Amino acid sequence: MNNPEIFEQTYNQYWKKLNAFSYTMTQDKDLAQNIVQDVFVDLWERKEELNIQAIEPFLFRAVKNQVFKHYQNNRFDKTILEEKFEDYIIDNFSTIDPEVMDLLYSLLDKLPEKRKEVLLMYKFQDMTIDQIAEELGISKQTVKNQISSAVKQLREGLKDLAWLAPFIIFNQKF
Repeated sequence: MNNPEIFEQTYNQYWKKLNAFSYTMTQDKDLAQNIVQDVFVDLWERKEELNIQAIEPFLFRAVKNQVFKHYQNNRFDKTILEEKFEDYIIDNFSTIDPEVMDLLYSLLDKLPEKRKEVLLMYKFQDMTIDQIAEELGISKQTVKNQISSAVKQLREGLKDLAWLAPFIIFNQKF
């Protein structure tokens, strides 16, 4: 990351995504921008000492940590932010690093078949609850329950996998 051109490319590539992610967690436009800016400033200032193998997971984790740090200093309940982070991951499958995607797919494989089918139709095929209910011949409430249960299971799995984040980060090439 010592190369200013690579740093600028990284900044341009990830600024919008990181800002959206930060905003999702804070619901404060200025705070979100400040947090992302702080992450990039810190990245530049520590460029000599950092050995980043996978930049995307590193940046998202850094933003998450900065948000937590901000709210911790302001005595905010971190569990709300953890849930928003997990929601973001679940809602943004397609933009996530391939290694993390592999982990998410392994979690998906652990879902009961019907639950997985409903979630995939909802998240990947952008089908509405009505469309899924009609296609599968089940009630709308059953579809809602299956989606809710699937998301809950994925959240639990993501919490269990949190300890793997450093391995994901350090096993990626940048």
